Amino acid sequence: MADLTFEDFKNRISIKTVLEDAGYHFYRKDGLRYPSFVRLDNEGRKIRGDKFIVTANGLCCFHPPERKNYTVISFIQEHPDMFPEYTPGMNKNRLVNLVCNRLLGHIPEREQVVIRNAVPQQKFEEENFEFVKYNTEAWETRKRFYPYFKDRCIDLKTQAAFADHFVLSCMKREDGKRYYNLAFPFRIPGKEDKIVGLEERGRPGIDGKTYKGKATGTNSVEGIWIANLSGKPLDQAEKVYWFESAYDAMAFHQLQREKGKDNKGVYLSTGGNPSHKQFEGIIKACPKAVHYLGFDRDNAGKMYACNFALLKSGREFSSYSMPGGTTVFVDKTGGYGRQEFQPNEVTFENVCRRFGLNDPQIKYNPASKNVKDWNDELKAYIKQEAEESVTQAEDETRSRSFRR
Repeated sequence: MADLTFEDFKNRISIKTVLEDAGYHFYRKDGLRYPSFVRLDNEGRKIRGDKFIVTANGLCCFHPPERKNYTVISFIQEHPDMFPEYTPGMNKNRLVNLVCNRLLGHIPEREQVVIRNAVPQQKFEEENFEFVKYNTEAWETRKRFYPYFKDRCIDLKTQAAFADHFVLSCMKREDGKRYYNLAFPFRIPGKEDKIVGLEERGRPGIDGKTYKGKATGTNSVEGIWIANLSGKPLDQAEKVYWFESAYDAMAFHQLQREKGKDNKGVYLSTGGNPSHKQFEGIIKACPKAVHYLGFDRDNAGKMYACNFALLKSGREFSSYSMPGGTTVFVDKTGGYGRQEFQPNEVTFENVCRRFGLNDPQIKYNPASKNVKDWNDELKAYIKQEAEESVTQAEDETRSRSFRR
């Protein structure tokens, strides 16, 4: 995926991703309407005055009290020391290309030496965290996990099925305070013995909102959440289920069980926008598997599914959304060139047809049309089941009354 433009980078990379890569952390105490990102000291405390606020459109950020807006491009250009690729005197446009391609998972081999010799990037260190494992035999331990799954309608059977693949985690602090999140460990396919980051979810607050993010230094370019419930090694797995969050993966598993369908397989969460390294790592690790793409049913989720199909076919391509909703895919290897899709044309089937893709190992598997993702589908299913149970109970009561 070479020759991406600055416009491609702005369309495909969130300013939040760039801020996190530069060492900033989402500061949920400031609320979600205008997300703020701060730096933390060695004890995990906010550094006063070092804050960026994301603008209402989500495309830029600014450093209060200044009102100058930074895009993905201008932030990197004007804060070069925050990125490991930078060396003194480097051309800033070249720096933008290196950083953005890394964030997208496209690191040319010839650039890797530059990155290794640059200023070290903060890495995830497992020893900096404390973990509480889910114990299916200890009710007191299971109660601690209850608030994280209650509103998601994920039941105890599903929690037990995934018990080895989530924990409660907190970063160690010298002052002894402990703040826990539900965490789904990220691992690199082929190197599953080591945790390289965490997809984090917070306990619901009084306002119903919850924290969503990744632990400091999480390698979300190569790392991915892997819950292998197939009963087989990865290289022998027959089914791989892809999702943007671990909650969606668990919800899909539960729905399959409720409907009496097979739910054995390898469950994955990319933790948001999937990188090409995540795709490539699993494709290599599970060569025999059929891939079920359960990404969200919005435009971004459709693009992720199409990107997976193009990458698995060996295409060199770029894809991005334009103002107005037009989606563009550019094939640089197969002779199909630039293909534009209007909002009502962006479907997995349409993109595959235009690019001549027909891989029996890929199945597009989003949630139903009336919901966004698989967790919403689980909630809708449980609500419907509850309503039908009430109706059935009322019918039985009326029937007994009539017989009397």
